[in-house]
Amino acid sequence: MPATKTTLDVLLSRLRMKQLQLLIALDDRKSLHQAAADMAMTQSAASKALQELETMLGAPLFERSRSGMRPNPFGHCVIRYARLMVTNLDALCQDMAEIRSGQGGHLAVGAIMGAVPEVLVPALETLGTTQPRLSVHVVEDTSRRLLDLLDDGRLDLVLGRALVSAQPDRYHYQPIEEEPVSVVVGYAHAAPRARSLSLADLAGYRWIVYPGQMPMHELLQRELDLAGLTLPANVISTSSTFVTVAMLARSDRLVSLLPTSVATLFARQKMLRILPLTLQSRQQTFGIVTRRGGTLSAAARALIGLLKVREDR
Repeated sequence: MPATKTTLDVLLSRLRMKQLQLLIALDDRKSLHQAAADMAMTQSAASKALQELETMLGAPLFERSRSGMRPNPFGHCVIRYARLMVTNLDALCQDMAEIRSGQGGHLAVGAIMGAVPEVLVPALETLGTTQPRLSVHVVEDTSRRLLDLLDDGRLDLVLGRALVSAQPDRYHYQPIEEEPVSVVVGYAHAAPRARSLSLADLAGYRWIVYPGQMPMHELLQRELDLAGLTLPANVISTSSTFVTVAMLARSDRLVSLLPTSVATLFARQKMLRILPLTLQSRQQTFGIVTRRGGTLSAAARALIGLLKVREDR
């Protein structure tokens, strides 16, 4: 019999949810004593439960150090799936309770900022009219961080990019549309109000940029390279839309890139000004990202259906 099948049979017959909860508590607390207290167990019982799980899996899961118990690569792998299982069970209980009470379930969505104004918000508005009792949780962040939440089972789906992951084949990706990007400044910025500008015209202004290795940072770097310019050393680095907009709105010396949909939203409120500057790079694409092999809730499937309707228009 294959070893994988044998291990699965052992886990199905002997694995206990208490052991998975203990793993999560150990990952959070980094201390067997504190994890045991959280689980209302004695330290010896917690130690025995961990040893039983490691024996079942045939590998140690934690290393002891001065800073406490740290998961090794096996531990990180098992903890990730433990969080998924516990989250899914919690969602099951919550959904059943909401069905009994006549409510409409729960949906957790992650989105990059460029997908929020023109893609996610209209879809959620439509979904709200058909499922008025549905509880919705929205997280706006970078694709990389959102994929981590998706891996942990904390999100049902993500509007973002799967290619930022080291293992993009772990996800099912359905492209939706391109994400146009604009160069923006505060509404009262000193930049010339000309019909057309170039990046060279912005020399001397300070850039707010995304952290390195992120698509928007790489886009800016590529545009500067094409213009024969270099990125100044005194940049302000942040992945927060709120921080970027707040700083731009209060300064006449800062400049940044923002998705055009977001820039337009704040330009209408006269907080930002979109500069007449055409970028040469191809616009980036984002889409619907879900866990490959995962099971979607009815609400998640309904939202994806609305997003795909927009894509087909």
